[in-house]
Amino acid sequence: MSVLIVIPARYASTRYPGKPLVALRGASGEAKTLIRRSWDAAMQVTGVDRVVVATDDDRIRDAAQGFGAEVVMTPESCRNGTERCAAAIDAMGAKFEIVVNLQGDAPLTPAWFISDLVAGLRARRDVDVATPVLRTEGRALRGFLEDRRAGRVGGTTAVFGERRNALYFSKEVIPYTGKTYPDDADTPVFHHVGVYAYRPDALRAYGTWPIGPLETLEGLEQLRFLEQARPVLCVEVDAKGRQFWELNNPEDVPRIEAMLAEMGAD
Repeated sequence: MSVLIVIPARYASTRYPGKPLVALRGASGEAKTLIRRSWDAAMQVTGVDRVVVATDDDRIRDAAQGFGAEVVMTPESCRNGTERCAAAIDAMGAKFEIVVNLQGDAPLTPAWFISDLVAGLRARRDVDVATPVLRTEGRALRGFLEDRRAGRVGGTTAVFGERRNALYFSKEVIPYTGKTYPDDADTPVFHHVGVYAYRPDALRAYGTWPIGPLETLEGLEQLRFLEQARPVLCVEVDAKGRQFWELNNPEDVPRIEAMLAEMGAD
């Protein structure tokens, strides 16, 4: 019943080159790189047997090893984090029940998101992939809409059916709602949290499938599973009053630093 967390990280991000090595200041003013903060988040998760950083870049390798992380070098040909996770488990030659992809741009991911995700996948033997979703409140939804109006992607949203199997993921804000919500009011929009849990066979199969038109249009790796008619379980998680945001653009740095300060996180 072993669990591996892989933190895929690449230097040549299209939207934000060098993103894993961007410094983020915490509440005390101490600056830590994004990859360090992502590693720290992974190390807070209980019930995990091993955590590794998977990269193809020597600069990221050196930075990660500098703070004590285990690093697995993966090919430059990996086109996204899921393919990099598959390459990592092949390179390690180890067997795990569940592999978690904690993408290196989500340092605010609470430990219980991952614990709940793993528990959700274990409870549904009919699915091989799971990902967390977080119901947005009015403040977060307004931020998503403002980002889209400015031509930025603030986050990915998800819609799912009765059994919580995903229907679609999009960088647009879906489903459409013309209503205005108070800051702390629940909305019908779910923020897709960029974490995945896979059974290893599904993870390895992923790289053998062609990239489909929806994945190409949206630039969302999880759509490959849907385009292959493979169910993706959406596990609803509770923020417990904590803010959550991913670092997608340079404009997100001050936003995340403000959240770190509000949380009192160094």
